[in-house]
Amino acid sequence: MLCASMTLWPQPTGQVSLSTTAVPVRSDLFHLQILSFPSRSVREHVKDAFQIFQGVLRKMEHDIRVFEDWRTVAVYVAISESGQGDPRLLLETDESYRFSLRPRNGTTRSLRVDISANSFSGVRHAFETVSQLIWFDPYAGSLFMMEAASVDDAPRFKYRGLMLDTARNYFPVSDLLLTIDGMASCKLNTFHWHATDAQSFPIELDSLPQLARYGAYGPGAIYTTEDLRTVIRYARLRGIRVLLEVDLPAHVGAAWMLLGRSKADNIVFCLNNKPWTEYCNEPPCGQLNPRSVLVYTIIEKLYAEIIQLTGVDDVFHMGNGDVSLRCWAEKFNTTDPMDLWLVFTTNALQRLETANEKLPNLTLFWDSKMSDRIKPDLKPYFHNLGLQVNDLASSQKYISGLRIILSHQDAWDLNDGYSKWYEETGNSNFNSWQRVYEHRPWTRKAIKSLEGGEATVWTSTLSKDGLDSRIWPRAAALAERLWSDRAEAATRPVHARLDLHNLRLKQRGIQTTPLWSNWCSLNPYTC
Repeated sequence: MLCASMTLWPQPTGQVSLSTTAVPVRSDLFHLQILSFPSRSVREHVKDAFQIFQGVLRKMEHDIRVFEDWRTVAVYVAISESGQGDPRLLLETDESYRFSLRPRNGTTRSLRVDISANSFSGVRHAFETVSQLIWFDPYAGSLFMMEAASVDDAPRFKYRGLMLDTARNYFPVSDLLLTIDGMASCKLNTFHWHATDAQSFPIELDSLPQLARYGAYGPGAIYTTEDLRTVIRYARLRGIRVLLEVDLPAHVGAAWMLLGRSKADNIVFCLNNKPWTEYCNEPPCGQLNPRSVLVYTIIEKLYAEIIQLTGVDDVFHMGNGDVSLRCWAEKFNTTDPMDLWLVFTTNALQRLETANEKLPNLTLFWDSKMSDRIKPDLKPYFHNLGLQVNDLASSQKYISGLRIILSHQDAWDLNDGYSKWYEETGNSNFNSWQRVYEHRPWTRKAIKSLEGGEATVWTSTLSKDGLDSRIWPRAAALAERLWSDRAEAATRPVHARLDLHNLRLKQRGIQTTPLWSNWCSLNPYTC
Protein backbone atom coordinates (compact mmCIF):
# COMPACT_ATOMS: atom_id res chain seq x y z
CA MET A 1 0.00 0.00 0.00
CA LEU A 2 3.00 2.30 0.51
CA CYS A 3 3.91 2.07 -3.16
CA ALA A 4 2.78 5.54 -4.28
CA SER A 5 2.07 4.45 -7.85
CA MET A 6 -0.56 1.94 -6.66
CA THR A 7 -2.61 4.11 -4.35
CA LEU A 8 -5.13 6.53 -5.86
CA TRP A 9 -8.08 6.01 -8.20
CA PRO A 10 -8.80 8.10 -10.18
CA GLN A 11 -5.27 9.40 -10.50
CA PRO A 12 -5.13 13.11 -9.60
CA THR A 13 -4.48 15.61 -12.37
CA GLY A 14 -2.16 17.87 -10.36
CA GLN A 15 0.89 17.45 -8.16
CA VAL A 16 0.93 14.45 -5.81
CA SER A 17 3.38 13.64 -3.03
CA LEU A 18 2.90 10.55 -0.87
CA SER A 19 4.90 9.37 2.11
CA THR A 20 6.47 5.91 2.33
CA THR A 21 5.82 5.62 6.07
CA ALA A 22 2.54 4.89 7.82
CA VAL A 23 1.10 5.14 11.32
CA PRO A 24 -1.85 3.36 13.00
CA VAL A 25 -5.17 5.24 13.12
CA ARG A 26 -8.73 4.55 14.24
CA SER A 27 -11.97 5.75 12.65
CA ASP A 28 -13.32 7.35 15.83
CA LEU A 29 -10.14 9.38 16.34
CA PHE A 30 -10.72 11.53 13.26
CA HIS A 31 -12.06 14.98 14.14
CA LEU A 32 -13.45 17.69 11.85
CA GLN A 33 -12.96 21.44 12.10
CA ILE A 34 -14.53 23.70 9.48
CA LEU A 35 -12.52 26.91 9.33
CA SER A 36 -14.51 28.79 6.68
CA PHE A 37 -17.56 28.20 4.53
CA PRO A 38 -19.75 30.21 2.10
CA SER A 39 -23.13 29.17 3.58
CA ARG A 40 -24.68 27.23 6.44
CA SER A 41 -26.06 24.71 3.99
CA VAL A 42 -22.57 23.93 2.70
CA ARG A 43 -21.30 23.60 6.28
CA GLU A 44 -24.04 21.08 7.14
CA HIS A 45 -23.33 19.09 3.98
CA VAL A 46 -19.63 18.96 4.89
CA LYS A 47 -20.50 17.63 8.34
CA ASP A 48 -22.67 14.92 6.81
CA ALA A 49 -20.00 14.01 4.26
CA PHE A 50 -17.44 13.69 7.06
CA GLN A 51 -19.75 11.21 8.80
CA ILE A 52 -19.88 9.24 5.54
CA PHE A 53 -16.06 9.34 5.38
CA GLN A 54 -15.83 7.92 8.89
CA GLY A 55 -18.37 5.26 7.93
CA VAL A 56 -16.12 4.17 5.05
CA LEU A 57 -13.26 3.76 7.54
CA ARG A 58 -15.43 1.76 9.92
CA LYS A 59 -16.25 -0.68 7.11
CA MET A 60 -12.51 -1.31 6.71
CA GLU A 61 -11.97 -2.04 10.41
CA HIS A 62 -12.26 -5.68 11.45
CA ASP A 63 -10.88 -7.29 14.62
CA ILE A 64 -9.12 -4.23 15.98
CA ARG A 65 -6.26 -4.90 18.35
CA VAL A 66 -5.35 -2.49 21.12
CA PHE A 67 -2.58 -0.05 20.24
CA GLU A 68 -1.12 2.42 22.68
CA ASP A 69 0.13 4.62 19.87
CA TRP A 70 -2.98 5.20 17.78
CA ARG A 71 -2.76 8.63 16.20
CA THR A 72 -5.52 11.16 16.35
CA VAL A 73 -6.22 12.90 13.05
CA ALA A 74 -7.52 16.46 12.91
CA VAL A 75 -9.18 17.29 9.58
CA TYR A 76 -9.35 21.03 8.86
CA VAL A 77 -11.63 22.18 6.03
CA ALA A 78 -11.47 25.65 4.50
CA ILE A 79 -13.98 26.46 1.76
CA SER A 80 -13.52 29.84 0.15
CA GLU A 81 -16.13 32.25 1.52
CA SER A 82 -16.51 33.53 -2.04
CA GLY A 83 -16.98 29.95 -3.30
CA GLN A 84 -20.23 28.25 -4.23
CA GLY A 85 -22.78 28.69 -1.46
CA ASP A 86 -25.13 26.14 -3.01
CA PRO A 87 -24.10 22.60 -1.99
CA ARG A 88 -25.69 21.10 -5.11
CA LEU A 89 -23.54 19.92 -7.97
CA LEU A 90 -24.07 22.33 -10.86
CA LEU A 91 -22.58 22.23 -14.34
CA GLU A 92 -20.33 25.14 -13.43
CA THR A 93 -19.34 23.82 -9.99
CA ASP A 94 -15.61 23.98 -9.32
CA GLU A 95 -14.88 20.42 -8.14
CA SER A 96 -11.18 21.02 -7.56
CA TYR A 97 -9.55 20.51 -4.17
CA ARG A 98 -6.17 20.34 -2.55
CA PHE A 99 -4.99 18.96 0.74
CA SER A 100 -1.87 18.35 2.77
CA LEU A 101 -1.36 15.67 5.39
CA ARG A 102 1.45 15.99 7.90
CA PRO A 103 2.33 15.35 11.55
CA ARG A 104 0.63 17.92 13.76
CA ASN A 105 2.83 20.30 15.75
CA GLY A 106 5.94 18.42 14.72
CA THR A 107 4.95 15.17 16.45
CA THR A 108 3.81 11.86 14.98
CA ARG A 109 1.37 11.39 17.86
CA SER A 110 -1.15 13.44 15.93
CA LEU A 111 -1.77 14.09 12.23
CA ARG A 112 -3.30 17.10 10.54
CA VAL A 113 -5.15 17.21 7.20
CA ASP A 114 -5.71 20.65 5.67
CA ILE A 115 -8.33 20.67 2.89
CA SER A 116 -9.12 23.68 0.73
CA ALA A 117 -11.80 23.86 -1.97
CA ASN A 118 -14.29 26.22 -3.59
CA SER A 119 -17.37 24.02 -3.23
CA PHE A 120 -18.91 21.24 -1.20
CA SER A 121 -18.19 18.84 -4.07
CA GLY A 122 -14.49 19.65 -3.87
CA VAL A 123 -14.40 18.91 -0.14
CA ARG A 124 -16.25 15.65 -0.63
CA HIS A 125 -13.78 14.57 -3.30
CA ALA A 126 -10.94 15.41 -0.91
CA PHE A 127 -12.48 13.18 1.78
CA GLU A 128 -12.61 10.37 -0.79
CA THR A 129 -8.95 10.77 -1.71
CA VAL A 130 -7.90 10.93 1.95
CA SER A 131 -9.78 7.66 2.55
CA GLN A 132 -7.60 6.05 -0.13
CA LEU A 133 -4.50 6.83 1.95
CA ILE A 134 -5.88 4.56 4.69
CA TRP A 135 -6.00 0.77 4.70
CA PHE A 136 -6.50 -2.16 7.06
CA ASP A 137 -3.48 -4.33 7.89
CA PRO A 138 -4.83 -7.78 8.87
CA TYR A 139 -1.51 -8.81 10.42
CA ALA A 140 -1.28 -5.76 12.67
CA GLY A 141 -5.05 -5.68 13.26
CA SER A 142 -5.32 -1.94 12.67
CA LEU A 143 -5.99 0.75 10.13
CA PHE A 144 -2.88 2.49 8.90
CA MET A 145 -2.56 5.90 7.27
CA MET A 146 0.24 7.50 5.32
CA GLU A 147 2.11 9.86 7.58
CA ALA A 148 2.39 12.65 5.03
CA ALA A 149 0.91 13.52 1.66
CA SER A 150 -0.15 16.40 -0.56
CA VAL A 151 -2.58 16.32 -3.48
CA ASP A 152 -3.74 19.00 -5.92
CA ASP A 153 -6.59 17.77 -8.09
CA ALA A 154 -9.39 18.77 -10.49
CA PRO A 155 -11.44 16.84 -13.08
CA ARG A 156 -10.81 16.92 -16.83
CA PHE A 157 -14.55 16.74 -17.68
CA LYS A 158 -17.48 18.29 -15.81
CA TYR A 159 -20.01 15.51 -16.61
CA ARG A 160 -18.99 11.99 -15.52
CA GLY A 161 -21.99 9.71 -15.54
CA LEU A 162 -23.44 6.27 -15.10
CA MET A 163 -26.87 5.48 -16.56
CA LEU A 164 -29.02 2.72 -15.06
CA ASP A 165 -32.28 1.52 -16.63
CA THR A 166 -34.82 0.52 -13.94
CA ALA A 167 -37.80 0.11 -16.28
CA ARG A 168 -37.04 -3.19 -17.97
CA ASN A 169 -36.25 -4.82 -14.64
CA TYR A 170 -36.75 -3.43 -11.13
CA PHE A 171 -33.86 -2.93 -8.71
CA PRO A 172 -34.38 -2.40 -4.97
CA VAL A 173 -33.46 0.97 -3.50
CA SER A 174 -30.63 -0.66 -1.54
CA ASP A 175 -28.98 -1.66 -4.83
CA LEU A 176 -29.28 1.88 -6.17
CA LEU A 177 -27.63 3.24 -3.02
CA LEU A 178 -24.81 0.73 -3.30
CA THR A 179 -24.30 1.75 -6.93
CA ILE A 180 -24.06 5.36 -5.79
CA ASP A 181 -21.46 4.33 -3.19
CA GLY A 182 -19.38 2.86 -5.99
CA MET A 183 -19.76 6.02 -8.06
CA ALA A 184 -18.66 8.19 -5.14
CA SER A 185 -15.57 6.04 -4.61
CA CYS A 186 -14.23 7.01 -8.05
CA LYS A 187 -15.72 10.51 -8.32
CA LEU A 188 -18.39 9.85 -10.95
CA ASN A 189 -20.82 12.73 -10.47
CA THR A 190 -24.04 11.99 -12.41
CA PHE A 191 -26.45 9.13 -11.72
CA HIS A 192 -28.53 9.16 -14.90
CA TRP A 193 -31.63 7.28 -13.82
CA HIS A 194 -33.44 5.99 -16.92
CA ALA A 195 -36.45 5.44 -14.71
CA THR A 196 -39.29 4.59 -17.07
CA ASP A 197 -39.96 2.99 -20.42
CA ALA A 198 -42.78 1.25 -22.27
CA GLN A 199 -42.18 -1.88 -20.18
CA SER A 200 -42.93 -0.21 -16.84
CA PHE A 201 -43.39 3.13 -15.10
CA PRO A 202 -42.04 2.40 -11.60
CA ILE A 203 -41.72 5.93 -10.14
CA GLU A 204 -44.52 7.34 -8.01
CA LEU A 205 -45.39 10.95 -8.82
CA ASP A 206 -47.85 12.95 -6.73
CA SER A 207 -49.10 14.84 -9.78
CA LEU A 208 -49.62 11.70 -11.92
CA PRO A 209 -50.22 8.78 -9.52
CA GLN A 210 -51.94 6.63 -12.17
CA LEU A 211 -48.69 6.08 -14.05
CA ALA A 212 -47.03 4.04 -11.30
CA ARG A 213 -50.27 2.54 -9.99
CA TYR A 214 -51.08 0.97 -13.35
CA GLY A 215 -47.72 1.11 -15.10
CA ALA A 216 -45.39 -0.62 -12.62
CA TYR A 217 -44.85 -4.38 -12.56
CA GLY A 218 -46.61 -4.50 -9.20
CA PRO A 219 -46.86 -2.72 -5.82
CA GLY A 220 -43.50 -4.16 -4.78
CA ALA A 221 -41.79 -2.71 -7.85
CA ILE A 222 -42.53 0.98 -7.29
CA TYR A 223 -40.14 3.71 -6.19
CA THR A 224 -42.27 5.83 -3.88
CA THR A 225 -41.71 9.56 -3.64
CA GLU A 226 -39.97 8.86 -0.33
CA ASP A 227 -37.71 6.34 -2.08
CA LEU A 228 -36.88 8.96 -4.70
CA ARG A 229 -36.01 11.52 -2.02
CA THR A 230 -33.84 8.95 -0.23
CA VAL A 231 -31.83 8.19 -3.37
CA ILE A 232 -31.51 11.87 -4.30
CA ARG A 233 -30.28 12.98 -0.85
CA TYR A 234 -27.96 9.99 -0.58
CA ALA A 235 -26.41 10.92 -3.92
CA ARG A 236 -26.17 14.65 -3.17
CA LEU A 237 -24.14 14.06 -0.01
CA ARG A 238 -21.70 12.08 -2.15
CA GLY A 239 -21.28 14.84 -4.75
CA ILE A 240 -23.62 13.20 -7.27
CA ARG A 241 -26.60 14.67 -9.13
CA VAL A 242 -29.56 12.44 -9.95
CA LEU A 243 -30.65 13.03 -13.54
CA LEU A 244 -34.12 11.48 -13.60
CA GLU A 245 -35.16 10.69 -17.17
CA VAL A 246 -38.67 9.90 -18.40
CA ASP A 247 -38.04 9.13 -22.06
CA LEU A 248 -40.69 10.74 -24.30
CA PRO A 249 -42.46 10.79 -26.77
CA ALA A 250 -41.72 7.11 -27.51
CA HIS A 251 -41.32 4.43 -24.83
CA VAL A 252 -44.76 4.90 -23.26
CA GLY A 253 -46.96 2.06 -22.07
CA ALA A 254 -50.64 1.37 -21.45
CA ALA A 255 -50.78 3.35 -18.20
CA TRP A 256 -50.50 6.57 -20.20
CA MET A 257 -53.89 5.82 -21.78
CA LEU A 258 -55.49 6.28 -18.35
CA LEU A 259 -54.42 9.93 -18.29
CA GLY A 260 -56.89 10.73 -21.04
CA ARG A 261 -60.19 12.24 -19.94
CA SER A 262 -62.02 10.11 -22.53
CA LYS A 263 -61.27 7.65 -25.30
CA ALA A 264 -61.47 10.52 -27.74
CA ASP A 265 -58.33 12.10 -26.28
CA ASN A 266 -56.06 9.65 -28.13
CA ILE A 267 -52.92 10.58 -26.23
CA VAL A 268 -51.07 7.33 -27.11
CA PHE A 269 -50.64 5.86 -30.59
CA CYS A 270 -49.38 2.48 -31.80
CA LEU A 271 -49.88 0.87 -28.40
CA ASN A 272 -48.83 -2.80 -28.57
CA ASN A 273 -48.68 -2.64 -32.37
CA LYS A 274 -47.56 -5.80 -34.14
CA PRO A 275 -45.18 -6.74 -35.50
CA TRP A 276 -43.39 -4.74 -32.83
CA THR A 277 -40.17 -4.72 -34.88
CA GLU A 278 -41.87 -2.27 -37.26
CA TYR A 279 -42.76 0.26 -34.56
CA CYS A 280 -40.23 0.12 -31.70
CA ASN A 281 -36.91 -1.36 -30.61
CA GLU A 282 -38.45 -3.64 -27.97
CA PRO A 283 -42.04 -4.54 -27.10
CA PRO A 284 -44.40 -3.16 -26.04
CA CYS A 285 -44.65 -0.23 -28.43
CA GLY A 286 -46.30 3.08 -27.62
CA GLN A 287 -45.83 6.73 -28.60
CA LEU A 288 -47.42 10.01 -27.56
CA ASN A 289 -49.70 12.01 -29.84
CA PRO A 290 -47.69 15.13 -30.77
CA ARG A 291 -50.84 17.11 -31.60
CA SER A 292 -52.65 16.53 -28.32
CA VAL A 293 -52.87 19.59 -26.05
CA LEU A 294 -53.49 17.25 -23.11
CA VAL A 295 -50.14 15.53 -23.73
CA TYR A 296 -48.29 18.79 -23.12
CA THR A 297 -50.31 19.59 -20.00
CA ILE A 298 -49.25 16.19 -18.63
CA ILE A 299 -45.63 16.75 -19.66
CA GLU A 300 -45.48 20.09 -17.85
CA LYS A 301 -46.72 18.46 -14.62
CA LEU A 302 -44.22 15.65 -15.07
CA TYR A 303 -41.26 17.95 -15.67
CA ALA A 304 -42.17 20.25 -12.78
CA GLU A 305 -42.31 17.37 -10.31
CA ILE A 306 -39.04 15.83 -11.53
CA ILE A 307 -37.24 19.15 -11.08
CA GLN A 308 -38.83 19.73 -7.68
CA LEU A 309 -37.91 16.22 -6.47
CA THR A 310 -34.33 16.12 -7.74
CA GLY A 311 -33.41 19.74 -7.13
CA VAL A 312 -31.55 19.59 -10.46
CA ASP A 313 -32.61 22.57 -12.56
CA ASP A 314 -29.55 23.22 -14.73
CA VAL A 315 -29.41 19.81 -16.47
CA PHE A 316 -32.40 17.89 -17.80
CA HIS A 317 -32.77 14.75 -19.93
CA MET A 318 -35.88 14.71 -22.13
CA GLY A 319 -35.14 11.34 -23.72
CA ASN A 320 -36.54 11.90 -27.23
CA GLY A 321 -34.97 8.70 -28.53
CA ASP A 322 -36.16 5.89 -30.79
CA VAL A 323 -39.13 7.82 -32.16
CA SER A 324 -41.10 5.76 -34.69
CA LEU A 325 -41.72 7.96 -37.70
CA ARG A 326 -43.80 5.15 -39.19
CA CYS A 327 -46.23 5.31 -36.28
CA TRP A 328 -46.88 9.02 -36.74
CA ALA A 329 -46.91 8.76 -40.54
CA GLU A 330 -49.69 6.18 -40.39
CA LYS A 331 -51.76 8.07 -37.83
CA PHE A 332 -51.53 11.44 -39.55
CA ASN A 333 -51.25 10.25 -43.14
CA THR A 334 -48.18 12.41 -43.69
CA THR A 335 -45.12 11.91 -45.83
CA ASP A 336 -42.91 14.02 -43.56
CA PRO A 337 -43.38 12.80 -39.98
CA MET A 338 -40.12 14.52 -38.98
CA ASP A 339 -42.16 17.72 -38.85
CA LEU A 340 -44.21 16.07 -36.12
CA TRP A 341 -40.99 15.40 -34.19
CA LEU A 342 -40.29 19.13 -34.34
CA VAL A 343 -43.84 19.87 -33.18
CA PHE A 344 -43.40 17.60 -30.18
CA THR A 345 -39.88 18.74 -29.33
CA THR A 346 -40.71 22.45 -29.56
CA ASN A 347 -43.81 22.09 -27.40
CA ALA A 348 -42.00 19.91 -24.86
CA LEU A 349 -39.16 22.46 -24.61
CA GLN A 350 -41.67 25.25 -24.03
CA ARG A 351 -43.33 23.23 -21.25
CA LEU A 352 -39.93 22.46 -19.71
CA GLU A 353 -39.10 26.17 -19.76
CA THR A 354 -42.39 26.93 -18.00
CA ALA A 355 -41.98 24.14 -15.44
CA ASN A 356 -38.42 25.24 -14.59
CA GLU A 357 -39.05 28.99 -15.00
CA LYS A 358 -36.15 28.92 -17.47
CA LEU A 359 -34.65 26.45 -19.91
CA PRO A 360 -32.01 24.33 -18.15
CA ASN A 361 -28.42 25.18 -19.00
CA LEU A 362 -28.04 21.75 -20.62
CA THR A 363 -31.13 19.97 -21.98
CA LEU A 364 -30.25 16.55 -23.36
CA PHE A 365 -31.74 14.30 -26.04
CA TRP A 366 -30.66 10.85 -27.10
CA ASP A 367 -28.99 11.01 -30.50
CA SER A 368 -31.28 9.83 -33.31
CA LYS A 369 -31.95 10.18 -37.01
CA MET A 370 -33.77 13.43 -36.20
CA SER A 371 -30.72 15.04 -34.60
CA ASP A 372 -29.66 16.85 -37.75
CA ARG A 373 -32.88 18.90 -37.53
CA ILE A 374 -31.86 20.45 -34.21
CA LYS A 375 -29.53 23.16 -35.47
CA PRO A 376 -31.68 24.56 -38.31
CA ASP A 377 -35.10 24.14 -36.69
CA LEU A 378 -34.54 24.68 -32.95
CA LYS A 379 -32.45 27.86 -33.12
CA PRO A 380 -34.10 29.61 -30.13
CA TYR A 381 -33.00 26.72 -27.89
CA PHE A 382 -29.81 25.65 -29.63
CA HIS A 383 -27.25 26.85 -27.08
CA ASN A 384 -29.05 25.02 -24.28
CA LEU A 385 -29.34 21.71 -26.11
CA GLY A 386 -27.08 18.69 -26.02
CA LEU A 387 -26.98 15.20 -27.49
CA GLN A 388 -26.17 11.96 -25.73
CA VAL A 389 -24.30 10.18 -28.49
CA ASN A 390 -24.02 6.40 -28.81
CA ASP A 391 -21.64 6.05 -31.73
CA LEU A 392 -18.43 7.71 -32.86
CA ALA A 393 -19.72 8.68 -36.31
CA SER A 394 -22.55 10.68 -34.77
CA SER A 395 -20.29 12.48 -32.30
CA GLN A 396 -18.11 13.65 -35.16
CA LYS A 397 -21.13 14.59 -37.29
CA TYR A 398 -22.65 16.87 -34.66
CA ILE A 399 -19.53 18.58 -33.31
CA SER A 400 -20.51 21.89 -34.89
CA GLY A 401 -21.98 23.77 -31.95
CA LEU A 402 -24.04 21.11 -30.22
CA ARG A 403 -22.97 20.10 -26.76
CA ILE A 404 -22.14 16.41 -26.44
CA ILE A 405 -22.26 13.68 -23.81
CA LEU A 406 -20.51 10.58 -25.12
CA SER A 407 -21.84 7.10 -24.32
CA HIS A 408 -20.38 5.16 -27.22
CA GLN A 409 -21.95 1.72 -27.42
CA ASP A 410 -18.78 0.03 -28.67
CA ALA A 411 -16.82 1.11 -25.60
CA TRP A 412 -18.98 2.40 -22.75
CA ASP A 413 -22.17 0.33 -23.00
CA LEU A 414 -21.70 -2.10 -20.10
CA ASN A 415 -24.43 -4.35 -21.49
CA ASP A 416 -22.65 -4.82 -24.81
CA GLY A 417 -21.41 -8.37 -25.24
CA TYR A 418 -24.32 -9.93 -23.33
CA SER A 419 -26.44 -9.98 -26.51
CA LYS A 420 -29.97 -8.72 -26.92
CA TRP A 421 -32.71 -11.13 -25.90
CA TYR A 422 -34.45 -10.88 -29.27
CA GLU A 423 -31.36 -11.81 -31.30
CA GLU A 424 -31.03 -15.43 -32.36
CA THR A 425 -27.24 -15.26 -32.25
CA GLY A 426 -24.92 -13.02 -30.27
CA ASN A 427 -23.13 -10.51 -32.43
CA SER A 428 -21.66 -7.88 -30.13
CA ASN A 429 -18.25 -7.55 -28.52
CA PHE A 430 -17.73 -7.39 -24.78
CA ASN A 431 -16.50 -4.03 -23.53
CA SER A 432 -13.68 -5.04 -21.19
CA TRP A 433 -12.35 -2.61 -18.61
CA GLN A 434 -9.32 -2.13 -20.87
CA ARG A 435 -11.54 -1.08 -23.78
CA VAL A 436 -13.50 1.26 -21.52
CA TYR A 437 -10.29 2.78 -20.19
CA GLU A 438 -8.52 3.26 -23.51
CA HIS A 439 -11.45 4.88 -25.34
CA ARG A 440 -10.43 8.51 -25.99
CA PRO A 441 -12.29 9.56 -29.16
CA TRP A 442 -11.60 13.25 -28.55
CA THR A 443 -7.92 12.66 -29.36
CA ARG A 444 -8.81 11.65 -32.94
CA LYS A 445 -10.93 14.68 -33.69
CA ALA A 446 -11.48 17.62 -31.41
CA ILE A 447 -14.98 17.87 -29.97
CA LYS A 448 -15.01 21.46 -28.73
CA SER A 449 -18.42 21.21 -27.12
CA LEU A 450 -17.76 17.94 -25.26
CA GLU A 451 -19.22 18.11 -21.75
CA GLY A 452 -18.19 14.61 -20.68
CA GLY A 453 -19.25 11.01 -20.92
CA GLU A 454 -21.33 8.24 -19.45
CA ALA A 455 -21.43 4.46 -19.16
CA THR A 456 -24.84 2.93 -19.85
CA VAL A 457 -26.46 -0.11 -18.25
CA TRP A 458 -29.57 -1.40 -20.04
CA THR A 459 -31.27 -4.13 -18.07
CA SER A 460 -33.40 -6.41 -20.24
CA THR A 461 -31.10 -9.30 -19.31
CA LEU A 462 -30.00 -8.07 -15.89
CA SER A 463 -31.41 -8.42 -12.38
CA LYS A 464 -30.27 -7.20 -8.98
CA ASP A 465 -28.20 -10.37 -8.49
CA GLY A 466 -25.85 -9.41 -11.31
CA LEU A 467 -25.94 -5.63 -11.07
CA ASP A 468 -22.68 -5.06 -9.17
CA SER A 469 -20.61 -7.38 -11.34
CA ARG A 470 -22.07 -5.90 -14.55
CA ILE A 471 -20.98 -2.39 -13.52
CA TRP A 472 -17.82 -2.80 -11.45
CA PRO A 473 -14.95 -2.34 -11.91
CA ARG A 474 -15.58 -1.23 -15.53
CA ALA A 475 -17.37 1.96 -14.47
CA ALA A 476 -14.33 2.80 -12.35
CA ALA A 477 -12.19 2.54 -15.49
CA LEU A 478 -14.48 5.09 -17.13
CA ALA A 479 -14.26 7.30 -14.04
CA GLU A 480 -10.49 7.67 -14.35
CA ARG A 481 -10.75 8.29 -18.09
CA LEU A 482 -13.16 11.18 -17.49
CA TRP A 483 -11.48 12.56 -14.37
CA SER A 484 -7.79 12.27 -15.28
CA ASP A 485 -7.75 11.48 -19.02
CA ARG A 486 -4.17 10.28 -18.80
CA ALA A 487 -2.54 9.30 -22.08
CA GLU A 488 -1.47 6.04 -20.45
CA ALA A 489 -3.11 2.88 -21.80
CA ALA A 490 -4.32 -0.05 -19.69
CA THR A 491 -0.78 -0.93 -18.64
CA ARG A 492 0.18 -3.34 -15.88
CA PRO A 493 0.58 -0.51 -13.29
CA VAL A 494 -2.94 0.71 -14.16
CA HIS A 495 -4.18 -2.88 -13.85
CA ALA A 496 -2.65 -3.19 -10.38
CA ARG A 497 -4.02 0.17 -9.26
CA LEU A 498 -7.54 -0.65 -10.48
CA ASP A 499 -7.31 -4.00 -8.70
CA LEU A 500 -6.57 -2.17 -5.46
CA HIS A 501 -9.61 0.04 -6.04
CA ASN A 502 -11.64 -3.09 -6.72
CA LEU A 503 -10.71 -4.20 -3.19
CA ARG A 504 -12.02 -0.89 -1.83
CA LEU A 505 -15.31 -1.46 -3.63
CA LYS A 506 -15.60 -4.91 -2.04
CA GLN A 507 -14.92 -3.43 1.39
CA ARG A 508 -17.89 -1.13 0.79
CA GLY A 509 -20.15 -4.10 0.14
CA ILE A 510 -20.09 -4.13 -3.68
CA GLN A 511 -19.84 -7.56 -5.33
CA THR A 512 -17.37 -6.69 -8.07
CA THR A 513 -15.90 -8.82 -10.83
CA PRO A 514 -12.24 -9.77 -10.20
CA LEU A 515 -9.63 -8.46 -12.61
CA TRP A 516 -7.35 -11.49 -12.22
CA SER A 517 -6.54 -14.25 -9.73
CA ASN A 518 -6.25 -13.47 -6.03
CA TRP A 519 -2.61 -14.57 -6.24
CA CYS A 520 -1.97 -11.72 -8.68
CA SER A 521 -3.76 -9.31 -6.35
CA LEU A 522 -1.30 -10.33 -3.63
CA ASN A 523 1.67 -10.24 -6.04
CA PRO A 524 0.73 -7.57 -8.61
CA TYR A 525 4.21 -6.95 -9.97
CA THR A 526 4.95 -10.58 -10.68
CA CYS A 527 1.90 -11.06 -12.91
